[in-house]
Amino acid sequence: MKHCFMCKGMLEDKATTFMADLGNCIVIIKNVPSQVCIQCGEISYSDEVAVELERISNSLKQSVTEIAIIDFTKAA
Repeated sequence: MKHCFMCKGMLEDKATTFMADLGNCIVIIKNVPSQVCIQCGEISYSDEVAVELERISNSLKQSVTEIAIIDFTKAA
């Protein structure tokens, strides 16, 4: 099992919610596969998930809506 880079606590796999303010749009992505520290709560993502979060966020930068809510499992 991996350890948290902040506090060295143990990480557990969990689905979390990612939020980003893109200036013209706030993006909320639900059900993101993550590793969460059981000690401090720090959230980390695998390289593949981070790339997908960036792809989803970039695709919404020119959105005409102020808030976009996406389900990661359906967007991937």
